Amino acid sequence: MSTPRLKVAVLGVGLIGGSIGLAARVRADAEVCGYDPDERVRARALELGAIDSQAAEIADAVLGADVVFAAAPIGVLGEIVRLALDNAAADCVVTDVGSTKRFIADVAADERFVGGHPLAGAETAGVEHARVDLFDGATWYLTPAKGSTAGVLYERLHRLLGRFGARPTAIDADTHDRLMVCVSHLPHVLANLLVGQASGLLDEGSQSLPAVGPSFRDATRVAGANSAIWTDIYMSNRDALVTGIDELTTRLAEVRTALDAGDAPAVTAWNDRARAEHTALLGAGLVGGSGGESVLELRVSVPNRPGVIAEIALALGRAGVNILDMVLSPSQDNRQGVVALWIGGSEHAQRASELIARLGFPVVQA
Repeated sequence: MSTPRLKVAVLGVGLIGGSIGLAARVRADAEVCGYDPDERVRARALELGAIDSQAAEIADAVLGADVVFAAAPIGVLGEIVRLALDNAAADCVVTDVGSTKRFIADVAADERFVGGHPLAGAETAGVEHARVDLFDGATWYLTPAKGSTAGVLYERLHRLLGRFGARPTAIDADTHDRLMVCVSHLPHVLANLLVGQASGLLDEGSQSLPAVGPSFRDATRVAGANSAIWTDIYMSNRDALVTGIDELTTRLAEVRTALDAGDAPAVTAWNDRARAEHTALLGAGLVGGSGGESVLELRVSVPNRPGVIAEIALALGRAGVNILDMVLSPSQDNRQGVVALWIGGSEHAQRASELIARLGFPVVQA
């Protein structure tokens, strides 16, 4: 007897939503229904093969779905997710792709919801630019709610994202939003400010700077990003962004003090430290399963209660241990179960075993 095809609903079929649809259809052999408030976008997504069918209402799109992806702009994302949860089945997992997570925390109490954020995209927009390989090798952050997220639904989503080619990684919502300030939102702010400052150097009537080196082009590539998207991002994460700006202001003041005092050793130490930190942050490569490392299986005995899988995934995510795959096998009485975790590399597997044991769950290496 054949297994029924997975049914996926994509709410918003632009670049990300269209790429999700393509990946689900091609790589997971899923049946994909797409919703978008713009009828022309829905029709174009259907024409391009990003979806199998279209729906004019969210309720119709999520009907019978196993997985729902809300891929709408942040300004309307909360309402889209709430409507999806109101109309989705009790055994359907609902996720989103928003770049900030705490603003949607009020729906996290629903055990069917797992916040998500793929670190993938392009400078182009629209379903016309959707690609089946957009998520290949990309980290896809998941923010399950410890204490509420259903383990079997988290497992379903985790496995599907793996089939997309992504690397699903658990992280708590607060840490995610602070991280995004440093690596995404604050760089956009700085790019805007640098462009504004450089514009002040122009002679009256001039439209462009004299020839500039790659540093300015690289640092300002994201300046003036689409306001329809980025104003909502700035506002949804504004408290963490303000804190980040304050910290950066303090760091700038320290550099200014060293320069004003003519303290060359201090400036040299600051520059050398930045090089070492850059190497540590970006030069370590991907975690787990790379470089020919072996993949080890851990088996963890867990009680059947909401949030237990999220608790384990978040603990490993905080330690930088990536779960390559997982399978949850409940007992016959459904009171407990065994979750199999595949971890890349013996060192990471050992670390995972120690962390899981500290949580109080029996764990063995298969």
